[in-house]
Amino acid sequence: MSLKLGLYLGYWGIGPQGDDALEAVQFAEGVGFESVWVAESYGSDVVSVLAWLAGQTEKIKLGAAIMQVPARPPAAAAMAGATIDKLSHGRFMFGFGPSGPVVSEGWYGVPYAKAWGRTREYVQIVREIVAREQKLDHQGEHYQIPLPESQGKPLKLNFHPERDYIPVFLGAIGRKSVEITAEIADGWIPIFFDVDKFEDAWGEHIEAGLKKGNRQRSDLEISPSVQVAIDGDLEAARNMVRMGLVLYFGGMGSRKTNFYVDLAHRFGYGEIADEVQTKFQSGDKEGAFQACSDEVVNAVSLIGTEAEVAERLGRFRENGIDRLIASPVHPDPQQSRHTVARLAELAR
Repeated sequence: MSLKLGLYLGYWGIGPQGDDALEAVQFAEGVGFESVWVAESYGSDVVSVLAWLAGQTEKIKLGAAIMQVPARPPAAAAMAGATIDKLSHGRFMFGFGPSGPVVSEGWYGVPYAKAWGRTREYVQIVREIVAREQKLDHQGEHYQIPLPESQGKPLKLNFHPERDYIPVFLGAIGRKSVEITAEIADGWIPIFFDVDKFEDAWGEHIEAGLKKGNRQRSDLEISPSVQVAIDGDLEAARNMVRMGLVLYFGGMGSRKTNFYVDLAHRFGYGEIADEVQTKFQSGDKEGAFQACSDEVVNAVSLIGTEAEVAERLGRFRENGIDRLIASPVHPDPQQSRHTVARLAELAR
């Protein structure tokens, strides 16, 4: 079967930006990529970039990977999504996630406690707003809209959206968060995805969530974000992946809470992740880089010759993966374009 392809544009200014970003997206659209996905953390935001792309593309879908839940109230997220969907004639896809305690509490000033309970409620409110069946009156644990005993009153989106249902994807890697994703979301975006071990790490949690939601596996589009390089300077590409792993294992979280180190343990790379984290947090950045072995780099990326990547893509199809959100990691733009073109051909 064919494999849907998404282009991961990443963070504006860290990944491609300006004319380079637009050219990359239009090229991917031209060779048959189904979607483009944009990220946010504590820099550029998803909404601005996707709105900018909406008027400069024709058919490629516009995905948020991800809109951070603590960044904006659910009504603001629903308004932005419905607006981009209108501007793009029905090409927008929501993607949500609670971020982590460092960003939620350190940047947005939002407590991280009960993050996934809040995310569940957030998705419910966004869907109610977009459906526009009635005025919004939501009195939940995390959100009370309108505020009780206030001058507020229930309101309804004051324009008719392009669609009354926009797909919602969730970015999740923890056990409980993956279970919630399988229960309520239209799609799942995992990061640092080992196609040969994801069933061992998440399978039981996916099935538990589907059962709770009275859903089938086909109701959840599994769409991992994977770094890709075909031909060219493969060692440089692996080093790009390695730098990202070092940052996530070492700097995205604390010794107490690091979801990516926990995931590495479930994939069988715990000793490597622990060593990277220890060296990184002690200030030995070079030692952390060296400790991140090719074993883990190759497991969570698609890097190699065209034949090697084609063989690896077969594992994605065999394991029922619906969409590959590809992040080209060649430092050279021409090599990245080669990767996008060849990947499009291989995925057909």
